[in-house]
Amino acid sequence: MKEIFEVIKPGLSTSIQDLGRAGYQKYGIPTSGAMDAFAHRIANLLAGNQEEEATLEIMLMGPQLKILQDAVIAIGGADLSATIDETPLQPWKSYRVYSGQILSFGKPIYGTYAYLAVKGAFLIEEVMESKSTYVPAGIGGFEGRILQKGDRLIAGDTDLTSVRAGRYLKAVDTPNYEQHRPIRVIAGPDLAAFSNETYQQFYQESYRITEQSNRMGYRLEGKALPHAEEADIISDAVLPGTIQVPANGQPIVLLSDRQTTGGYARIATVITADIPFLVQKRIGSEVQFLSISLERAQADYLQQQRYLQLLRTGLNH
Repeated sequence: MKEIFEVIKPGLSTSIQDLGRAGYQKYGIPTSGAMDAFAHRIANLLAGNQEEEATLEIMLMGPQLKILQDAVIAIGGADLSATIDETPLQPWKSYRVYSGQILSFGKPIYGTYAYLAVKGAFLIEEVMESKSTYVPAGIGGFEGRILQKGDRLIAGDTDLTSVRAGRYLKAVDTPNYEQHRPIRVIAGPDLAAFSNETYQQFYQESYRITEQSNRMGYRLEGKALPHAEEADIISDAVLPGTIQVPANGQPIVLLSDRQTTGGYARIATVITADIPFLVQKRIGSEVQFLSISLERAQADYLQQQRYLQLLRTGLNH
């Protein structure tokens, strides 16, 4: 247990996240957790950690960190031009870094969220069984907030003999966040809230991700989606990827810091396997949706889990 990083520059929004605060939504506590859970998990595996351990979630403009002791690190998700002492680092690969070096992030190349994992994981006190930061309530992570200049982060088991640097994903397995593809969804539970014409419009039109988007949800802008009667429903459960349509007809895709219940009609839900491809889109990007069956969504989820299991097994040998 030693200090591993000192924050020289905090970046736009850098926070501690894990896979979320499960089991507390019935008390009104959002799950939080990594926006791109797949990239988060891969970064941990490449660094030699359990995939549920906490990482640094880095949004667009990354931090500058001083390495305080030798470590193995890995970066997953967006390519934010990471360098160690000005030598470029590639996403989806682990590296050995040394005390005194400077880890920096520069111009975003693709994607929005990058995940920095360190061997031994970040030693952070859990709040309701999670290290994830939920800034609106000031809980979890580093003092319940995004990182600031001067913060020092502590790692757990820093024994580097059990993990090697240079682990990487094959190019064929690397998510292509720049690929122009529709985001797949299954039908929402409030079928009677919209006409057939509205559903057709929802799948035919494209929507722009607006500047009001954040970890709570991506607000979309496009041709308004009319309701059959009213936009409001009796408050009901919402999930990662739930797409609500408020009275103005502009969809909102709920994400990691979403509320636990919602009172707007739910037209669809983004499938788990496609949430990374949505959250890695930039503000101003266009989004189109494609309807698939629940069975197909489940099959794609299981395929993703099988891949993670294969990667987990391969990296342990």
